[in-house]
Order: sequence, then structure tokens, then C-alpha cells
Amino acid sequence: MEANNAEKRKRNIRIWKKPGAAFLLALFLGLTAIGTASCGQEPQETAEEPAPEPAAAEEPESVEEEEPEEEAPAEEEPEQAGELQALIDMGVPIPEKEVDFEDLQENVNEDIYAWIYIPDSKIDYPIVQHPIDNFYYLNYNLDGSYGYPGCIYTERYNRKDFADPLTVVYGHNMKNGTMFAGLHDYEDIEYFREHPYVYVYTPEKLFVYEVFASHEYGNEHLLYNHDYAVKSEFKKYVDSILELRSMNSNRAEEVEVTEDSHILVLSTCMANKPDNRYLVQGVLLNED
Repeated sequence: MEANNAEKRKRNIRIWKKPGAAFLLALFLGLTAIGTASCGQEPQETAEEPAPEPAAAEEPESVEEEEPEEEAPAEEEPEQAGELQALIDMGVPIPEKEVDFEDLQENVNEDIYAWIYIPDSKIDYPIVQHPIDNFYYLNYNLDGSYGYPGCIYTERYNRKDFADPLTVVYGHNMKNGTMFAGLHDYEDIEYFREHPYVYVYTPEKLFVYEVFASHEYGNEHLLYNHDYAVKSEFKKYVDSILELRSMNSNRAEEVEVTEDSHILVLSTCMANKPDNRYLVQGVLLNED
């Protein structure tokens, strides 16, 4: 009897254990499912973290706002824009001309330091100055070859910044009308009046001169014999030019020239008078 009862208790225990195990398994799976759901939200939270990216995307806008600083140089006026504008306001035309001095000095001749231009004429040439020999470019060409036509040149008596009271530029009077042969056109009063401006370009500045006199002159060296840094000496020269009266001289009476002016003298030969020179003189309009 007791054996039968013991067998029944063992069977009941086995029966209880089975549901208990099932219950525990179900409970474990439920907790595991809850845990997996929590982890499943983490990628969503991670995916939401890039939300601040719009701020990062706005960075190019802040860069674009700084771009005008890079464009500032284009807005800056050229150094002498003001003085050239003043000339334009006075009715003085400014040619649309550019001179690449870097290219000229590298590929043509390193002694080129300026360019002279008279509109509606053949005078459109580089200006050179030899570092040692004042007369070198009287007989040598830009490419170093000997002979005519030579070059348009200045001597070492003159500085290259055209700051001297008197700057003299020389050129041959060629029969074919090139070089400074065109200066003789200023013997005609109509031509003199219609071509009043001479333009000299340098890497730093455009110098604009107004022609006030054209005339024959002797063989005196204008720079060697005078010290124009002395104002009384320069005034004496200016007065002598303003007082010139001859058959082949022209004068623009309305153009003001004083002892404080800067004068450009263009000098060339006279075919029938080898000891004389023909000069065209202009006064600098855009003084500093």
C-alpha cells in the first residue's frame, strides 16, 4: 500500500516539474524578448544622433560668407586710378593700352623700362637705358645687332622713374617714317593741335604729358650742361622755351609750365641740319 502511495507521489512530482519547466522557459523567453527590444531601440537612437548634421551642412554657408574677402582685391582701385580719373574729367583721353614689361624684359631686352606712345602716329616703342654706355642704343638695336634704326632711349643722366625736372628721350629720324621721324609732323600747326598728348608707360605708372612746344634747337646737350635740380637753373630753361618764336616753332599758350613742372623732351635729328635737333616738349599732367 505504501509502495503504491510512493509511486503516486513520484508521478505527481514529475507532472509538476514539466509545467514548472515550461513556465520557467516561457518566463526566460519573455525576459529575453524584452531585452532584445531594448537593444533594438539603440540603433534608432544611434540613427538619430546625426541629427546635428544640418549644423555641419551649414558650414559651407559660413565659408561662402567669408568669400568676399577673397574678392576684395578686385574691388580695390588701381594706385593711380584717382589721378587718371581726374584727367578723364578734364577731357584728357586715356588709351586702352597695356604693356607686359615682364615679358619684354625676359624675351626682348632686359634694358626696357618704359614705353612711349603717341596716338595716331608711328611712335609706339619701348624705351631703353643702357646701364653703362649712354650712346650704346644710338647704334645698337633691341636684339643687340649693330646699326639702324637703333632704339628709343634715355641716358644715365636721367632716372628711370621720370622724377627728374627734365627727362630727354632720343630716337633716330628714319627716312621710312619710323622711330622719332614722326616728331617732325609737329612742325605743322594743325598736327600740333590735334596730337596734344604723349603717354609714357612704366611698370608702376602711366605718365601723361601735354605737348606745349615743338621747335628746332642747337646741338647743346640739355642734361650734361645743366643741373635742373637747382630751381633757378630749371626756371631759366623753362623761360627760354616759352620765349621761343621762330618760323618752325609751335607753342600751346594755354598750357601752364612752371619751375615746379616735370618736362619730357623728345629729341631727334634734322635731315638737312646735322648739328641741330628737333624737339617736342610736354609737361606732366598727373603730378603726384
